[in-house]
Amino acid sequence: MSDEKTRPSDPGTSELSRRVGLVHLEPAAAMARLDEVAHEEPLEVQIDGASFAVVMRTPGHDEELGTGFLLTEGVIGSLADVESMQHCTVVPVPEAEDNVLQVRLKKPIDLSRFRRNLFASSSCGVCGKATLENALRTSGALQSTLKVPRAMIASLPAVLRASQPAFASTGGLHAAALFSVAGQALVVREDVGRHNAVDKVVGHALREGLPLVDCVLMVSGRLSFELVQKAVAARVPVLAGISAPTSLAVRMAEALGVTLVGFVREGSMNVYSHAARIT
Repeated sequence: MSDEKTRPSDPGTSELSRRVGLVHLEPAAAMARLDEVAHEEPLEVQIDGASFAVVMRTPGHDEELGTGFLLTEGVIGSLADVESMQHCTVVPVPEAEDNVLQVRLKKPIDLSRFRRNLFASSSCGVCGKATLENALRTSGALQSTLKVPRAMIASLPAVLRASQPAFASTGGLHAAALFSVAGQALVVREDVGRHNAVDKVVGHALREGLPLVDCVLMVSGRLSFELVQKAVAARVPVLAGISAPTSLAVRMAEALGVTLVGFVREGSMNVYSHAARIT
């Protein structure tokens, strides 16, 4: 079957989708078709020459992804901690081209302190308690006097959906966006991973000097505890989504000072924590 690359109209982005062949089956017929699917490839993040993590992502905005990822993982406190960040120009195999991001930090760190499995993947007993304590220790509770109109939150799903061209063609990409209190979309990113989309948005804000503490973070999927942790690390006081939160996400949002808003649909919403910020 074919694997024809679909080029985006915006030269500043990379390939968000690939065109593939398929066989469409109906009760009385079978026909060959082409379809667009979300583009997914691994990105290895190296810090000072050592491999730190591999994330599965949609190529494009990799430096934003790397910046946001390092911040929300607690490796850096700000962009000022980064000496340089660029794709590796010498790779052992052709498949690794554009898929290795080299980061140089201004001060050496002990990478063994940053393990991807530090946070539990479900809200279960001691694991949930350890997750919450670790997030509190690394980020601290968020303090913010931000007030956000309910009508503005209600308007976000339509704006987010209108800014997802790749989702419209593939149905397989998540989106995250930063909004001002006035409802202006400051940056929107799509990615095959919910966490990556958030990291790209956060990374863009850091690199452009956007005031995250005055923003609302909107996501297209489930509100998990990892997204709450990323919001806290980025100091974003309001996290909203069109879908449901998990129990640990609610617990973490309440403890860490994040206003968590779920099921934002058709003018209604559920506010699970720190509802006083929604006016």
